[in-house]
Amino acid sequence: MDIEPLSLTSRSRRRIMLGVLAAGVAARMRPAFAATQDDAFWVKARAIADGIAPPRIPRRTFQLKSFGGLADGKTDNSAAIARAIAACADAGGGRIVLSRGVTLTGPVRLGSRMALHIPKGARLKFIPEPARYLPPVHTRWEGVELMSYQPLIYAFEEEDVAVTGGGVIDGSADDHHWWPWKGPWADRYRDTPEKERQAADRARLFDMAERGVPVAQRVFGEGSRLRPALFQPYRCRRVLMEGITVEAAPFWQVHPVDCTDVTFRSVTCSSHGPNNDGIDPESCNGVLIEHCVFDTGDDCIAIKAARNADGRRLAKPCENIVIRNCLMKDGHAGVAIGSELTGGVRNVFVHDCRMDSPNLTRVLIIKSNSYRGGLIEDIHLRRIHAGMVDKAFVQIWMLYEEGEGGGHVPQVARVSAEECTVRSTERVLIVRGIPQAPIRDLRLVNVRVGREALPSVTVDVEPLALDNVIVGGTRWTQEYLRSLPGADSIRCDKWAVCR
Repeated sequence: MDIEPLSLTSRSRRRIMLGVLAAGVAARMRPAFAATQDDAFWVKARAIADGIAPPRIPRRTFQLKSFGGLADGKTDNSAAIARAIAACADAGGGRIVLSRGVTLTGPVRLGSRMALHIPKGARLKFIPEPARYLPPVHTRWEGVELMSYQPLIYAFEEEDVAVTGGGVIDGSADDHHWWPWKGPWADRYRDTPEKERQAADRARLFDMAERGVPVAQRVFGEGSRLRPALFQPYRCRRVLMEGITVEAAPFWQVHPVDCTDVTFRSVTCSSHGPNNDGIDPESCNGVLIEHCVFDTGDDCIAIKAARNADGRRLAKPCENIVIRNCLMKDGHAGVAIGSELTGGVRNVFVHDCRMDSPNLTRVLIIKSNSYRGGLIEDIHLRRIHAGMVDKAFVQIWMLYEEGEGGGHVPQVARVSAEECTVRSTERVLIVRGIPQAPIRDLRLVNVRVGREALPSVTVDVEPLALDNVIVGGTRWTQEYLRSLPGADSIRCDKWAVCR
């Protein structure tokens, strides 16, 4: 049986070709800037993207209908999907293909050399009954390992795993299922009883991690309230999600953990519940996110590397990530680094993306504190075109959540934004390092902002380099930066929302 790398869909080929043509036109229209030291960064970014290997899936097809599957929106297809997965595994891999229509199911666990194909016109809809997602599996929740509800689509220690097609994955979360476990959020779920809220389980999990309780003993099963991710490949090699639309996720939408060679292409993340981040690579090496659309209830993309004691125990950075040609609509940030980043984040390249929404709070945020620590280095933006951004173009905040008082000082170095435009934002920069660990080498090159409503704030930054930065028609200079108000002029809560 032949095995081949999964090829691009025809829609993706057209989209990528249009993107290449548009980039070429834009390049001809842009003024000829002198070469900068950043050029080497982007050579590295291309090498990272080109080096990410796709999954290799055997050329076998397993039609779900052949295993008793019915896409009628009424039948529980859990057993049919399990039979198709078992047959696919016994044969050595292949594609499991859903029919058009609505396929109801419980949790799905994929194996190696296996693609779940959801074609255009098909909707894979998960039954929102928590007991179905037990017994607990090895997973990670807000940067901490535990045994808990199985993610809706899950793979553990597999290789060559894919979810493809032009269809929809519907997590069935709403104001009556999964989301109320968050507790009070955005003026919702205030009537959720205390025992039904996640707060106590969250605190108990974090306490276990700090005390070094073995992961196998951190069991959060029946009755716990830690919501599962929608798609989580864990410790997998060569992972692909392509062409899929994700809706109504219980928690984080797409969460690859400790994976290598991961690709997200032409994925639409459209879920507005609590903690509905779009794509959250955590402790991964080699991630490409391209031609994706984000319309989310939290960060569009959040790059993570475990939390506090677990992050130091696991000691696994998230690194070598390329994000390109994406569209970010609603979300807390277009790209977030953290806040679970104790293992470190490095070599993140974001280019040729468009961001525009009054509900998009920031283009880039890096967030940590002295309990979390972490080394964050080489975070670079290029050709980001933002319309309306609510709070800030770039925010670097080292007082997040627990704030000061810990013994693990975060380090941030080499952050840049080049050839970027912003129509309007409240502040261009909100940057707050800490005295013993200032933000080092923050650079803005050829950045134009149409309107800044309030003065930027930069505290404990060494140095902040400017080259052709124009805000509201005024060119920024070092003298101007020195005239900006200090830290006392701005009030921010523990979640880095500043007034």
